Amino acid sequence: MITALEHTFTEKLKGALDEAGQLEEPVILSQVKTLHEIKNPLQFYAAGEQHFSGSRFYWATPGTRFTICGLGSECTVENDAVSDRFGRIETEWKRFKKIVHHEDSESFHIGTGALLFGGFSFDPHNRSNEQWSHFPESKFFLPSVMLTVKENASYLTINRIIRPDDELEDCALHFTDLANKVLAAQQPVSMEPAGNYSLEEADTQEWMSAVEKATASIKGGKLDKVVLAREVSVSYERDINVYAALNKLQTEQPGSFIFSIEIGSKSFIGATPERLIKKEGSRLLSTCLAGSIKRGDTKHEDTELGTALLNDEKNLIEHDIVVKMIKDSFEECCSEIRVPDGPQLLKTKNIQHLYTPIEGTMHGGRSLLSLVEKLHPTPALGGYPKAGALEMIRDIEPMDRGWYAGPVGWLDSDNNGEFAVAIRSGLIDGEQASLFAGCGIVAESDPQSEYQETLIKLKPMLSALGGMQHEQI
Repeated sequence: MITALEHTFTEKLKGALDEAGQLEEPVILSQVKTLHEIKNPLQFYAAGEQHFSGSRFYWATPGTRFTICGLGSECTVENDAVSDRFGRIETEWKRFKKIVHHEDSESFHIGTGALLFGGFSFDPHNRSNEQWSHFPESKFFLPSVMLTVKENASYLTINRIIRPDDELEDCALHFTDLANKVLAAQQPVSMEPAGNYSLEEADTQEWMSAVEKATASIKGGKLDKVVLAREVSVSYERDINVYAALNKLQTEQPGSFIFSIEIGSKSFIGATPERLIKKEGSRLLSTCLAGSIKRGDTKHEDTELGTALLNDEKNLIEHDIVVKMIKDSFEECCSEIRVPDGPQLLKTKNIQHLYTPIEGTMHGGRSLLSLVEKLHPTPALGGYPKAGALEMIRDIEPMDRGWYAGPVGWLDSDNNGEFAVAIRSGLIDGEQASLFAGCGIVAESDPQSEYQETLIKLKPMLSALGGMQHEQI
């Protein structure tokens, strides 16, 4: 239990109050503590349900080497703007003066302190479905309390918006009370699945017709590629267990980014293998992930399928389009770029992809969110050329993507952060879930083959939610 604040932090708190008064604007004060034992982030996430339900996030990188979990919301930065939504988030975040107090030198790590977590819709010009009403075009929040597990150590961050008229005693109680509340909370994480389900594929024929229209347009020279997604609705016998789903995703999809964003009664969760952008200091990382094939039932079959993918002209063309677009974007802001000569295979439980990592050394003048805006959507999620592909998606795709395939992730006050592409995902509301999957369509695409590919891509979420496999999947 924490009974009092250390003297140095009390002085830091007084300084923050003075600064807020001088600026006549609120400032953010963050206290970072190194915890003496490794905390289980999923347990922490579940324990936050009692006091912070409706405003939580969970983020784990591949292999769970870096996990952050946020509870509550000290402030929200959001907008429903159709244009400049990335810039507006950045401008609002820069407005706050941030003061971070690290309890000791060991607690100074990227991913602790004041940071925003959230995401963007795929396309603000194409929003029509009430199911995404909780999720505006962009929404980020500064958590009240956050756990970061990194390099076999745990760090607790407590944030507070310090306003000019705040009282010292009230602010001090915020830090001690929140620390005690979350560290003492015990919430057993139930792994009970939701049980049997029914699955509805209402727009399947419309989607396959859209594939035919897309291939005709591509053959006519209007564009090179378009990505078409579809949605299935799943109903369970009781409320879906988000904790069990996250745990299963971590077990079954260890090479993916695992995420959950809870807004109100709804949770958008997924296990995406695709990083959009990571910035750490001047180092930039992105992932080209396009072209896929199923996993084999035996090691020999799996190898044969992977070899076939590495030599498949259709998939190589699709992959090269993505590599070129991301490489060109890096050339605008990087002094050095490293790209492998050809793709390799990235294998998940259900599917294997063509994969090319791209790394760059960034020169000054570009923010993380400006890079997110530049890259989104990559040809792997939208198509190429971008404008024509987006126009076609709006015209023929039978769904509102909402945040599906949009950028989700985090950024801190020093322009560090990471965003992934929110695929292999689902929107959960009680006993209902909407799951999404898409395919890259080129001139040689066959509607039935593309449909079968979407079935493979739905498997991770269906498995995570605990239902028996659908007979077609």
